[in-house]
Amino acid sequence: MKDTLIMIPAYNEEDSIAEVLEQVMDAVPNADILVINDGSIDRTGDIARKKEVLLLNLPNNLGNSGAKQSGYKYSLKYNYKYIVQIDADGQHNPNEIRDLLVPLQEGTYDIVIGSRFINNEGFTSTPLRRLGIRFFSFLIKLLTGTKISDPTSGFRACNSVAARHFAYHYPTDNYSDVETIIDAIKNSMLICEVPVVMKDRYAGTSSISQNKAIYYMIEVSLAVLFSYIKKPKGSTRGGRMNS
Repeated sequence: MKDTLIMIPAYNEEDSIAEVLEQVMDAVPNADILVINDGSIDRTGDIARKKEVLLLNLPNNLGNSGAKQSGYKYSLKYNYKYIVQIDADGQHNPNEIRDLLVPLQEGTYDIVIGSRFINNEGFTSTPLRRLGIRFFSFLIKLLTGTKISDPTSGFRACNSVAARHFAYHYPTDNYSDVETIIDAIKNSMLICEVPVVMKDRYAGTSSISQNKAIYYMIEVSLAVLFSYIKKPKGSTRGGRMNS
C-alpha cells in the first residue's frame, strides 16, 4: 500500500488532463494518483481511465470544494499518510510535489502550501487577482497572526490529521482555499509554505473571471470572517480529533 495520494479534481479538463497525469506519474512514481471527475461532460473521465489511475466519478458537478472533500474522504477510507492536491489545468509543476512533502515527512507541519510569491518566479496571475491575494494574505494575518503569502494556491499537501479534518469539515463554497487556512489554524494545525513556480493553464479558462473578481473577494471575505468566529471543531496535532 502506497502512503501518498495525489488527488486531482477535474471538471471538463480533457485538453490538459492527459499531460498532467503523465507528468505526475513521472515525478512521483511511488504515489497513487486519484482523478476526481467532478461530473464532467467531456472526455475527462475516459482519458483518466485509459491512463490507469484511480478514478472517482462523481455523478453530479459538486464544484471545487465538493470534489476536494470527496478526495479527502477517499484518502481517509484507504488510510493514506500524505495527501497532495494538484490542479488538472497544468498550472502546477508535479516535479515540485516532493518539495511539498518534505515538511510533512519530517513531522514538523500538518499542511504545506506551494507559494508562487516566495521567489516571485513564473506565472503570478493577473494584477487584479494579485491584489486579491494580497488582501486575503492581510486578512489571514490580521485574524490569526500567521503570514501566508499565497492563500489562494491550490497546490497543497497535508498529513492524515489534516485530511481527516477536511473529510468531515470542508467549506461548501467553490473558492474555499482561503477559508480552509483559517479553519486549519483555528484547529491547531501547523502550516508552512514552500516556493514553487507556477505556469499559465494549458487550456480552458479560470472559474474566476475579471468581472467576478470583486464579488469573489467580498464572498470569500465574508466566509473567512464567519469561519473565524465559529467554534473550532476539535482538531489537534498528534492525531487527536473530534469528528
